[in-house]
Amino acid sequence: MATPHINAAPGDFADTVLMPGDPLRAKYIADTYLENVRQVNDVRNMFGYTGSYKGREISVMGHGMGIPSVSIYAKELITDYGVKSLIRVGSCGAVRDDVNVRDVVIGMGASTDSKVNRMRFNDHDFAAIADFELTQHAVAAAKAKNVPVKVGNIFSADLFYNPQTEMAEMLKRYGIVGVEMEAAGLYGVAAEFGARAMTICTVSDHILKGDSLSSADRQTTFDDMMLIALDTVLRDDAARA
Repeated sequence: MATPHINAAPGDFADTVLMPGDPLRAKYIADTYLENVRQVNDVRNMFGYTGSYKGREISVMGHGMGIPSVSIYAKELITDYGVKSLIRVGSCGAVRDDVNVRDVVIGMGASTDSKVNRMRFNDHDFAAIADFELTQHAVAAAKAKNVPVKVGNIFSADLFYNPQTEMAEMLKRYGIVGVEMEAAGLYGVAAEFGARAMTICTVSDHILKGDSLSSADRQTTFDDMMLIALDTVLRDDAARA
């Protein structure tokens, strides 16, 4: 049954959905990596697709920008379409000296300046963490492909342009491996509704050093990350078989 934000039919989504922020990225992923692709959602141009990768049915759908947007789509995918695993695939900024552009960052935990998880957790602190097995398989997939990977706590910011200019140095001091805008919300939704979630990002810029990738380099690193994400799904299947 359709929801206010998704017009797919029952059964249109696979049990695992890869979620980039940009709906056109979802289309790129579907066209580039999946076979026998069909479009399953186009509400508000938040495109969703289902196809197969090496014989495994996988869906991909955009989630928009920020915690409120990803929370809407994640909740409806889980509760209305029976999705069991959600993997955010995106980009992030770095603050630590040992994290560089092109690195892959896996969000084992997600701190945030948003109040959404306090709202769902009776105003208490909620430790927003990724699914351990998905994280483990993603690390193994990255190492198998010789892609540098950093695993740790990421920070999901409500503001892209943060007026608190001291934040970057504080995040560095606390060992944050990447700064993005969605993971903490995704992990909270997954916990509330009994699904599994993970975030994997490529480092597109370094907030303190000022380093950044060109458009061409961003595409290359995105493709590296996507192969890791897809291999993660296959490894997870094999481990759970």
